[in-house]
Amino acid sequence: MDHLLAAVDLGSNSFRLSIGRVAQQEGSEQIYQIDRLKETVRLAAGLDADKRLSPEAIDRAVAVLERFGERLRSFHPNRVRAVATNTFRVARNTADFLPRAEAALGFPIEVIAGREEARLIFSGVVHTLPPSANKRLVIDIGGGSTEVIIGKGFEPGLMSSLYMGCVSFSRQFFQDGVVDAHQMKQAELAARREIEVIAKQYRKMGWKEVYGSSGTAKALFAILTECGFSKTGITRVGLNKLKDRIIRSGRVIPSELPGIKTERSDVLPGGLAIMSALFDELNIDVMYTGDGALRLGVLYDLLGRDDEHDKRDESVRQFMRRYHIDLNQAARVRRCALALFSGLTSPDSERGELKHLLGWAADLHEVGLSIAHNDYHKHSAYVLGNADMPGFSRADQQVMAMLALGHQGKLAKLEPLVRTRDQWLAVLCLRLAVLLLRRREDLPTLPLTLSVREKSIVIRVDNEWLAAHPLSDFTLHAEESEWRKVGFSFELLEL
Repeated sequence: MDHLLAAVDLGSNSFRLSIGRVAQQEGSEQIYQIDRLKETVRLAAGLDADKRLSPEAIDRAVAVLERFGERLRSFHPNRVRAVATNTFRVARNTADFLPRAEAALGFPIEVIAGREEARLIFSGVVHTLPPSANKRLVIDIGGGSTEVIIGKGFEPGLMSSLYMGCVSFSRQFFQDGVVDAHQMKQAELAARREIEVIAKQYRKMGWKEVYGSSGTAKALFAILTECGFSKTGITRVGLNKLKDRIIRSGRVIPSELPGIKTERSDVLPGGLAIMSALFDELNIDVMYTGDGALRLGVLYDLLGRDDEHDKRDESVRQFMRRYHIDLNQAARVRRCALALFSGLTSPDSERGELKHLLGWAADLHEVGLSIAHNDYHKHSAYVLGNADMPGFSRADQQVMAMLALGHQGKLAKLEPLVRTRDQWLAVLCLRLAVLLLRRREDLPTLPLTLSVREKSIVIRVDNEWLAAHPLSDFTLHAEESEWRKVGFSFELLEL
């Protein structure tokens, strides 16, 4: 068991267990999560007016901890860290409850301070993001508290833990699940009063990137994007549209909000009010989600790791080894796809990130061959979309999965998946690279040039090269009809 670590996060809304395997990666150590358990406990909902946990809430918690304890039975104590957060901090009968909780789990439980929670959350989030020289603002809206952190690299700078959470606010302002404009306004004002204490200092320090972690941010991201309230990330406009929808309905109705999980519906109004207040007080324009959170920060804290290698590169290299990728062919396809893509796009940050994802998708587009040759592109897409890939967000993985799925076969299957014109261009470049390199031989020079205006694709090809490559000639002409089916005009010019 020496290569395994376990983190237990006893939150105010949910209890989570994460088990990670430590792997050596070219001189550094990486954690791959191999098992996760999550159970909604709603511990904060069990606090009475005197801030004492009810017997029913304690029984729910103990039952979950017994199940976690069974999974951890073979672990050495120095390989497990269990941390408890806001509800354990504020409950007046924690001292009475804690021994029973520790007996159920089989390991000591640390009731951590708000700043320690913030530090671990920041560590967990940034370990799933690519390295950046920018300052990052990380926000975690939990069940009973909200952590707000600004940091750079792996080092947090400002850290705050605010006494407001999605469970506590939902209980206080939206009793019985009823949501109206007045109560939503009151909840937002209460949240803004909490935030304004730290707002000036945070705005003064500043940041370039904003990430939300844990359930509320991920739920809001899923709802806003799937309802069409926001194209990318969490935005103020999207939050306002969601508020209007819920207020008109009078409560959260899951069937009206694609992307919401049923167990999240009861606590969404409180989380939405807090998130709206954070956007207003801190002048946030857009927030993205990070896959890491407190439990991942605990794992890395156990490991004591502190490096700034791009975990995405490390993950791709490991996948290439694990799935026995033809390294020479992957390098050929990568060079060709990126050369075509670079000629089409300007070097802004969004396209630059897509270029990175295109390169990694080119590296891994043949992952599915290790499963089966037939429809291997579908196997590749499944692996890239669903595997644990440290350093990649789920959004990153979905883009790579889409590119892998689209590198051959019909294009119509991508229409529900492609979100931007630039993503279509990335698909085009990867398809052309795979087509040109089907013989798995080096190309001294590219035999074609590519230009795109709006939704018009023009490919200019050397006529002599086409005559010498009849299969490529046939396949290039077949591309015309595929691209027209998805709304692009496609012209193949033989020079």
